[in-house]
Amino acid sequence: MFDAYIICGTPRTGSTLLCKLLASTGRTGDPHSFYRRQNVSEWAEEWNLPDRETMSELEFHAAYLKAAIAAGKGGTGIFGLRLMRENLGELSAILDQIFPGLASDRARFEKAFGRVLYIHLSREDKLAQAVSLIKAEQTGLWHVAPDGTEIERLGPPKEPQYDFERIGRELARLDAYDAAWNTWFAEQGIAPLRIGYERLSSDPATMLVSICETLGVQPPDVRDVRPGVAKLADETSLEWMYRHNADARSDQGDFRFKPSLPRPSR
Repeated sequence: MFDAYIICGTPRTGSTLLCKLLASTGRTGDPHSFYRRQNVSEWAEEWNLPDRETMSELEFHAAYLKAAIAAGKGGTGIFGLRLMRENLGELSAILDQIFPGLASDRARFEKAFGRVLYIHLSREDKLAQAVSLIKAEQTGLWHVAPDGTEIERLGPPKEPQYDFERIGRELARLDAYDAAWNTWFAEQGIAPLRIGYERLSSDPATMLVSICETLGVQPPDVRDVRPGVAKLADETSLEWMYRHNADARSDQGDFRFKPSLPRPSR
């Protein structure tokens, strides 16, 4: 039914969990953030592409696209891509160079990847999302395995520090990214498959089966599904959320974010 899927996400919505789940089936590609600008050079090197200086920009983009599709299929018949909202415009511009004259982003994506299922991955609790993002940036630790082993660290270990203003800025940015995705879907005439972090993290096997069925792929036995990453939320996360709510009430008299979570123990 579909040739590809694009996970349309924002940071800390469970996209790494979802990518690993989909890759684990052996039938639904091997999705990664191939068009995250910070990683393009690393991917090009891993795929043994010719030095970028030896090609024109168009030649590089065409070679990179071909290699990305092969990598994102992972030996299966379906291409998978994780795409954050901030990288959408760049990818569209690249595809416009390769396939000029098409009228829309959707037309460019489907020219490049075939029939695409768009998966909108979002998180209802934006305060928890903002706290998770800031803690990851501060501590350098982005993902751990279910047994607690670190699987992605992007900086040296540091103690996280509560920052009310920074949390507020991230809340606004994450809200804006989600709104921008929804605007884009409407403009492109796309009805995405909507996946919420809260359900994905609490019942990953059921969500994986649902996505496989939508893609038209034989789903795995739910008993065989093993999430590849674990939650990083802890008591510090809860304390920051309650502290932010208290600070927000004090500053604005507006208790906007009301997480239904147990009060952290002391």
